Amino acid sequence: MSLLSPVEHELRLFLPAKLYTLAWVKPDTATLTAVFEHLRTLRHILEQYVPPTIATAPPIPGQNRSIWQAGTLLFTDLAGFTTLMEAYFTQGHHGANELLAVLNRYFGAMVEIISKSGGNLLEFTGDALLAEFPCDRQGDDILRAVRAGLRMQRAMADFAHIETQQGSLSLRMRVGIHTGRFLTVDTGTPARMLRMLLGHAVHQGKGAEGSGVVGRVCLTAAAARQLPPDWTVEPLSPHHVLVVDNFEDELGEYDITFRRRRASGSLLFDRTPAGFTQEITTLVHQITPLASYLPRPVLELAVMNVNQRQIPARFTPLTVMFVSVIGVSAACDRAHPDEEAALVQHCGYVLSLIDGLVTAAGGIMKNPTYQLNDPDILIYFGALSRYTDDSRRAVQVACQIQEMIAQLPALPVGDQLYQLACQIGIAQGLVFAAEIGEPRGRREFNVLGDTVNIASRLTSRAQWGQTLITKKVYQSVRNEPGNAAAIAFTDLGRVALKGKEREMQIYEVIADAP
Repeated sequence: MSLLSPVEHELRLFLPAKLYTLAWVKPDTATLTAVFEHLRTLRHILEQYVPPTIATAPPIPGQNRSIWQAGTLLFTDLAGFTTLMEAYFTQGHHGANELLAVLNRYFGAMVEIISKSGGNLLEFTGDALLAEFPCDRQGDDILRAVRAGLRMQRAMADFAHIETQQGSLSLRMRVGIHTGRFLTVDTGTPARMLRMLLGHAVHQGKGAEGSGVVGRVCLTAAAARQLPPDWTVEPLSPHHVLVVDNFEDELGEYDITFRRRRASGSLLFDRTPAGFTQEITTLVHQITPLASYLPRPVLELAVMNVNQRQIPARFTPLTVMFVSVIGVSAACDRAHPDEEAALVQHCGYVLSLIDGLVTAAGGIMKNPTYQLNDPDILIYFGALSRYTDDSRRAVQVACQIQEMIAQLPALPVGDQLYQLACQIGIAQGLVFAAEIGEPRGRREFNVLGDTVNIASRLTSRAQWGQTLITKKVYQSVRNEPGNAAAIAFTDLGRVALKGKEREMQIYEVIADAP
């Protein structure tokens, strides 16, 4: 029996095939050294894939963890990315690398400002960001967040003129901020953990970004009341204001100039077989909870590209689906303390079932994102699989999710019953798939582009229990052999979607395959 037998199952996931085989059939000093170095690098990469609180103190995979936090949330959204992506698409692989360089320069600048301003980057949501500024003894989290937002808007001057083969293009940004209490939830299965923020404060922050103005920092009226009296704001609506950047060249020194410490690096002193075994086992135990936050195909990509420390970028056609789970946040805000554990368990149950349906169909489910009402889940088919019927599988999974949600019992919270529902939108088309963020820092594998935006817009337009799809998805499913009668649709005609100049033909899925 190999000395590595106790962690052999994990090594199947964390080592590329050749190195795994050598570790089993030829575990000499050279091989064990290579295993140790690979795992140490993989741990560092995975630490950058998750928020700081997970990297420093991950939960036990499969166990729920939730905590109410007070602080300020900062949301951003990027304008101009779709046009920029279209400009680089004609250049193929070279264009993908060029676009990634621009994006990572942007994300690197924003993440650095957030970190130096005392914030923590929680998530990349497409081309958007979510950061938190924890409440501390000084109670100045709102000031740190607003100063960060102003610094970020100033930094956008570096992206006002991006030279491409299609001419000079620009990226611009909206920033929205709200302060309050929100529930941080880690939930899932040992194979797949998910991080989610719940509560009205989260959606108020997202609403501030959505109601904001490109190039400006938008605050909710409640957050603005916490600013010092010498700060200037402009009314935008009854619920939002814009901060006036009248600080000339000075915004003051950065609030915090150190980063949260990550796990200490591993040094190998004992090069005996027992010493190697102990250090490799320690690394496996450190990697396991971090790896559970990545979809399996993305983890496999990360493992395969450890030496390059970056997953290659590419333009690729995908079928993209958004699922919005309705009722979770309202229940969270009204739950009594003794009901919170049951609510978190219920959320974990629903999300895990959805992930199971998606994974079984060859899709990839990302972490829940944050929209105006309830969490949205981004799911995509075709990025890292060899299937050719992505749209059909996406539509079938949507039907399965709708059926599963509809059969859930109502959740008693306080003196009310909350029946969960979902809205789903599916689009098909070209996306940009890449590992975005800081090249050697906080980053995530993500898919971006107009196809993602259309799926999100369809989800917002859908009614409870409704699945909407584009004409391209409809045609793909109808053209699959044997599917003409298996899935039924209703033609809803041409409709206007937010952000689209032309109306789009859409369809409703009204039945799934037997």
